[in-house]
Amino acid sequence: MLAVENLTSRYGRIEVLHGVSFNVNAGEIVTLVGANGAGKTTLLRAISGVQPISSGFIHFAGENIEIAPAHTRVTRGIAQVPEGRQIFAPLSVEDNLRLGAYARSDGDISTDLDGVYATFPLLFEKRRNQAGALSGGQQQMLAIGRALMARPKLMLLDEPSMGLAPILVDQIFAIIADFKQRGLTVLLVEQNAYAALAIADRGYVMETGRITMDGTGEALLHDDRVRSAFLGL
Repeated sequence: MLAVENLTSRYGRIEVLHGVSFNVNAGEIVTLVGANGAGKTTLLRAISGVQPISSGFIHFAGENIEIAPAHTRVTRGIAQVPEGRQIFAPLSVEDNLRLGAYARSDGDISTDLDGVYATFPLLFEKRRNQAGALSGGQQQMLAIGRALMARPKLMLLDEPSMGLAPILVDQIFAIIADFKQRGLTVLLVEQNAYAALAIADRGYVMETGRITMDGTGEALLHDDRVRSAFLGL
C-alpha cells in the first residue's frame, strides 16, 4: 500500500531524513520506533504532505504522491493523527469529528459518526461538550475518531500514548490492534516500543534519520539491541 524510497527532507539547511526506504503492506500494522529526534515525526509529516521532501519517492496504492498536496492525499486515503492530538479546542466534540470528513463528497457522515461513537462511547456522551474540556485520553480518542471520519485506507498515528495514564494506554493500543480486524492499515510511531511492537506485524528502527533495523514485531521485541536501546532491558 505504501512504499517510501530514498526519502530525504530538510529543515532549512539541516537534513533530517537521509535516504529513508521502507514499505507498508495492506492490512498491516507497522511500527516505527526510535529515540526523540530520530526523524519519526518528520517522516510521517512527509508522507501526509505537510513536510516538504528534498528527494525520493512516495508510492501510495500504486500512485506517486510525493508532489501531491496534503489535502489530496487525504482524499486518496491517508489520514494522520498528529503528535499532541491538535484538536480544535473551542469546537464541540461532534464538530471536531465532522471536520474529519471535510474532504468527502459522499454526504454519508451520520453512518461514520455512529461508527466512531460505537468505538468510543464516551465521545457520544460528550458530543456537545467543548473538545478542549476533554481529558488527555479523551482528546486522543477524539483525534483518532476524527481521522476515522475521513474513511482512510492508511492511518498514520504519531505518539498516541503520549502523556496518558497506563490504563488509557492499554485501551488505545487495544483499539489500534482492532483496526487490523476492520481491514485498516496502520503506520504507528510510538516511543512506548514494547506496546507498539507487541501489536505490530512488522517494525522499523530509526536512528538519526535513517532506518537501521527491521523485522517482525516479535523479532524486534526479542532483539538484544532493541531491548537494550528502547525497552530498558
